[in-house]
Amino acid sequence: MSTKNQSTPRIAAIVGPYLSGKTSLLESMLVATGVVHRKGSIRDGNTLGDSSREARDREMGTEVNIVSTDYLGDQWTFLDCPGSVELSQDAIHAMTIADITVVVAEPDPKKSVTISPILKALDAAGIPHMIFINKMDLSESSVRQTMESLQNVSAHPLVMREVPIREEGAIVGHVDLVSERAFRWREGKPSELIQLPEGTIDREQGARTEMLESLADFDDTLLEELLEDVIPSTDEVYSNLVRDLQSNLIVPVFFGSAEHDNGVVRLLKALRHETAEVPATAERLGIDTSATSALVFKTIHAGQVGKLSIARVMGGTITDGMALNGERVSGIYHMTGPKTDKLARGVAGDMVALGRMDTVHTGDLLTEKGGARCALWPKPLEPLFSMAVHAADRADEVKLSVNLQKIVDEDTSLSFGHDGDTGELLLWGQGEIHLSIVLARLTNRYNVSITSARPQVPYKETIQKPTSQHSRHKKQSGGHGEFGDVHIEIKPLPRGSGFDFSNTVTGGAVPRQYIPAVETGVKEYLPRGPLGFSVVDLAVTLTDGQHHAVDSSEMAFKKAAQQAMREGMPNCGPVLLEPICTVTISMPDEFTSNIQRLVSGRRGHILGFDAKEGWPGWDEVQAHIPQVEMHDMIIELRSMTQGVGTFAWAFDHLQELSGKLADNVVSERQNAAS
Repeated sequence: MSTKNQSTPRIAAIVGPYLSGKTSLLESMLVATGVVHRKGSIRDGNTLGDSSREARDREMGTEVNIVSTDYLGDQWTFLDCPGSVELSQDAIHAMTIADITVVVAEPDPKKSVTISPILKALDAAGIPHMIFINKMDLSESSVRQTMESLQNVSAHPLVMREVPIREEGAIVGHVDLVSERAFRWREGKPSELIQLPEGTIDREQGARTEMLESLADFDDTLLEELLEDVIPSTDEVYSNLVRDLQSNLIVPVFFGSAEHDNGVVRLLKALRHETAEVPATAERLGIDTSATSALVFKTIHAGQVGKLSIARVMGGTITDGMALNGERVSGIYHMTGPKTDKLARGVAGDMVALGRMDTVHTGDLLTEKGGARCALWPKPLEPLFSMAVHAADRADEVKLSVNLQKIVDEDTSLSFGHDGDTGELLLWGQGEIHLSIVLARLTNRYNVSITSARPQVPYKETIQKPTSQHSRHKKQSGGHGEFGDVHIEIKPLPRGSGFDFSNTVTGGAVPRQYIPAVETGVKEYLPRGPLGFSVVDLAVTLTDGQHHAVDSSEMAFKKAAQQAMREGMPNCGPVLLEPICTVTISMPDEFTSNIQRLVSGRRGHILGFDAKEGWPGWDEVQAHIPQVEMHDMIIELRSMTQGVGTFAWAFDHLQELSGKLADNVVSERQNAAS
């Protein structure tokens, strides 16, 4: 076998759906590489990864776990990514800076769709990847059926690297299709080399031929050899596999059982011999490696240590105290789980944590010249779910904002800000679990107790008919009094027109200097109309009035205008308006028929549907859905699509709402105000 002596540290991202066994695979790898002597378990809460309190409480990964190790003289960093689809931003960033990604899948063909978004992201970014089919110790598992279902969701050909050895229906080992050697699995021990079982020979030969034919699609010499029945050498086969994997032409597939350490060493050896080094990753990202550079893929605010910028050194050498992007590096650290060890330097390929670089953010490309972003850095995921939040203790409101900013700095798929219509502080993320983890982190890490609620919907109201109103504000309390008298006309405008103010006053009935005050008074009324909501799409005209030489003032005319609006608006036939959103729902086509039920159940209507461009086997459905119905829609959508369905949305228009629904909304508003 031809191998290359690797000299630079390499990185593998481990990704896969929730419960696929990623963390178990990492633990098994760490035992095999000598980092730990005994595997931890998620159930017992003693894994090297998933060490945060939030992860322990939920028995699931809540953030990427970074573990560095040495395997047969090569330095490796493994990035164990959360499996929840709501926490996929970390996985996207980890895959971007990794040399290779290991996609962990389950052996159930019905679950293959759960890795389709992962494979699509890898394909789109040109990231080399392998698939490890986990939990193959289960007797009912079928590699062939699983391979067929996985191929349906992969844009690149899947290449089986081994076939199972079965005894009494259970998988007990594998045959390597390149070396054609057979191995029996042993619990917690290295696999045992055995003679190729007779019952496996035909299956092995057929699978090996399929593997060679897949490789021949990218190599004319190998194709000629196969056509001439020439058996290629082992070195030639390995050479093709390495080249095609590193060029992202094929996806090698391995299998095993991480819980029992089966197939894990085989996977490690494949990673060691076939993964490219950092120059290939830098080239994929368009990064020049001729000068010192590092790409920040994760930001952590780590208590006493302060802010840590987790970066991949793409070229050159980083030393403590050097200036990158105008900031001086204050400490270089090596990470293994939650533990940090100080380093003197970081070299090309290293994953390092750089201390206290306050102006640096995830996605920044650090160089001595500075000021750059990685042009191919993935965009943050669009928010899909929100909560209204505030500190349980009002004295903590500033503390809440400061620490929310730190958490958003760590996770770019989060955002927060005050809603311009409702005034609420909204926290946006990818789902209910995502935001509940954030709230727990605020309490556990920063000691900020949070109260959360469903966000208010920014209903509006408008009018259906015009009216004229005369109102006078008069007040006498010694000295100068207050006097303002106005005649106004209020009339509706077409939907989307907003607000218009004009005046037709003649003869100085209302002096010119007081007319702006009338407009101000009208505008100050508009945020809360007769139904309790902001008023839109109306015109107000000042037609006449009276003034007093001594008692009139801007304030008096402003109050007169407000009084006129309060008295006149109920006569204009006020009606409630609810915001309607345009929603584009994406899901595998096998679930498309369910979307009609989802949309109609939320008072929406479908505008049309089509195949999703660039996503074979996926559809897109366009619909109009009231915003009030969208709050938890992502939860239902994921439930009916095995977690992979998603949507994009934008406000489209305001629509009249009447009947019992409108009465309930107005009643709730009035009760809240009382």
